[in-house]
Amino acid sequence: MHEIGIALQIVDIAAASIPPNIGKARVEKVNLRIGRLAAVVPESLRFCFEMAARDTPLQGARLNIEELPVVARCHDCGTQWTISGLLFRCQKCQSSSIEIISGRELDIQSIEIAEGEDHVS
Repeated sequence: MHEIGIALQIVDIAAASIPPNIGKARVEKVNLRIGRLAAVVPESLRFCFEMAARDTPLQGARLNIEELPVVARCHDCGTQWTISGLLFRCQKCQSSSIEIISGRELDIQSIEIAEGEDHVS
């Protein structure tokens, strides 16, 4: 399970992104975009994130995950489509000369921070 390593990196990146002049700030939410080919199980990542965030400014933060489909483009005919199965061939001309345009992403889109005193639990 590589989700624990990903969760630890998310915690490190998000904690480092808190501006030092905010004081007792904490992260409320981390928004991720994860492609289906990234081989990340969202529920496993959420569980690992919860454990990795303990005793950090991210404790109690919510992990919002947007799953991205696998999108391909055919080099031969130029068709672009969303791959839904295990067959990586052009749906129009059946060529296997394709390029994966999206589906491998693992990006932090945004981090939502609350200042200590203003935060309502």
